This record gives sequence, C-alpha cells and structure tokens, in this order.
Amino acid sequence: MKKEDLLQYTGNRSQLGGTRHYKLSDGPGLNMRAIDVNTGSGLTYTVLPDRGMDISFASFKGTNLVYITPNGETHPAFYEPQGIGWLRTFTGGLLTTCGLTWLGPPVKDGDEELGLHGRYSTIPAKLVADMSQWIGDEYHIRLRGTTEEAQLFGTKMRLEREISSVVGSNSLKITDTITNYGYKKTPYTILYHINLGYPLLSEHASLVIDPVESIPATDIAKSGINEFRTFTKPQPGFFEHVFYHKLRTGKDGSTGVRLQNSKECIALDIVFNINQLQWLTQWKMMGQGDYVLGLEPCNVPTRNRVVLKEKNLLPYLAPGESVTNSIEIVLTDI
Repeated sequence: MKKEDLLQYTGNRSQLGGTRHYKLSDGPGLNMRAIDVNTGSGLTYTVLPDRGMDISFASFKGTNLVYITPNGETHPAFYEPQGIGWLRTFTGGLLTTCGLTWLGPPVKDGDEELGLHGRYSTIPAKLVADMSQWIGDEYHIRLRGTTEEAQLFGTKMRLEREISSVVGSNSLKITDTITNYGYKKTPYTILYHINLGYPLLSEHASLVIDPVESIPATDIAKSGINEFRTFTKPQPGFFEHVFYHKLRTGKDGSTGVRLQNSKECIALDIVFNINQLQWLTQWKMMGQGDYVLGLEPCNVPTRNRVVLKEKNLLPYLAPGESVTNSIEIVLTDI
C-alpha cells in the first residue's frame, strides 16, 4: 500500500509500528535507557543503549525468542571485571556483544588481567539517535549509537552501530563499524552472543546448519558432537557443550544458520558473511533454568587472548583501520 493511502487508516503513524523510548524504573536495571522496536508485523525487540546498543527481549507474534538470565536487564554500573564476574551482569537476550580487544575465558596477558568476554557490553553508547523515517512507501526504523572502549595509555577502540528494520517486515539488521582510533595497533576480537530460549528453543527445535568443520571445545563437548543439531528437555546436572563451526558459504562469503521449532512453527535465521566473521560458536546449554542455545558469529574462536596469540589466531587493527560487520536476523512461519 502506498504511504498516502496507508496513512488514511491511522490517526498516528505509531499504529503501524516504530520505536518507543523510556527508562527502566525498578531493580538492577534502574535508570537504564531502553528502546522498544515494533515492526508492525509480529517482530518486537528491545535495544539497550546503556549496554552498547545490545538487544535484550525479542518476540515474534507473541512468542518469546530469547533466553534471559536470572540477572535480567542489569545496569552496567554493577559490572564485575574480575574473573567470571561478567556473568553477574550478563543479560543474555537477542544480542550481547563480546570484545573488543579480548573475549573468552579469564586470563592474565602480560600485566593485564582479562575477565570473561571483555568489557564492551558494559559500556554505555553515546550519540544515540533515532533516525527512523519514511523512504518512499516504506517506514525504515534506524537506531544508531557509538560505543568507545578506551583508556589512557591503552587501546582506543570505537564501535558505531546501526540497528534497522522496515515496518511490515520480520527482520532486523545489525551493522557495526569498528575503528582503532588510537596510534598503535591493537588486538581486535568480537563475538555476537545471540541467546535463544524457550519456547523457540525446546525439545521440538532443531538446528539447520551446514558446517565444513565442527570442533568441540572440550572433551565434554566432544561426547555430544553427534547431537549438536538436536535438543532435549532441561536436564539436571547438564554441563555446557561448546562447538566451533566453520560454515559452508556462497561465492560472496554469505552464510547462515537456522533454529526451527516444529511445534511453534517458527524459524529464526542468522545471516552473516564469513569474510567478516570467520567462525560460528555454538553454546548448547540444556540445564534446568539455564536452558539456552547461543549461536554466535565471531572473528575468532572463544579462546582466551593468550591462547589466540600462541596459535597465531589473534587479529589486530592498525592505527586508523576500520572493519565493518553485518548480521541479519530473520523470522519466518514454517
């Protein structure tokens, strides 16, 4: 329908979909900024500017898609950088970004004490802007923010993010430009921690994936290498399985993975490019209350920075160098 015809049916454009800005008013998320996005055709999600423009809740036609940790949406002021303290403020949700100069398990790298998964998701974005507008007959939702991970005498990294959807569609696109704005080369690691949960994830779900190679991260994961495409009911005493996949791609490097649920009749696709993000980490956790599937495009395996250096897998950005990553998440009925 043309824009001028469509608007005749509405008193306010927000009836069709769009954004809603507010602050959380209770609990550990008190005073955090939040932006709800409604695509008007079933997909809704919540962007958290104070957590680097990451995404917490998401649903499709009223069905929850994501796993939310017991912490919920937690203010970054509570971040504990030591060891595995990151887990105390980890929200989960549709996207938690890990990096930008290290990720993976805690380690001491020279004089630096590196906690779990880096600092990025605990840094508030600045220059947050809602650039949503009509383009022809389509209303384009576009949220932008800039997050800087920097310190005196240390690394200086900037991530400029745009999250976009078109009203009437059932997809969202994340476009990140990461820049080393300092004056010495710096490690560059990034992982897009996409956390899928019940009821999209259940014993009725299956993973559609076409790996060239799948590497179990641990001996426990090795024992489950033949079952990474399938899921069970919550299991007492389950210990996480982590796999590193290298996926088959198209000629342009495009690739993807799908989680589909035969009972809910929903499929979620994650589309990315292996020229930008060479690996897909799969985190399969079937525990009671800790029931989650992480599908995580990344530019390195989730090893600590010391191991990445030893294996010559640690990428760097030169002073002034930038890279751009794009990920699209698409929901469909099946």
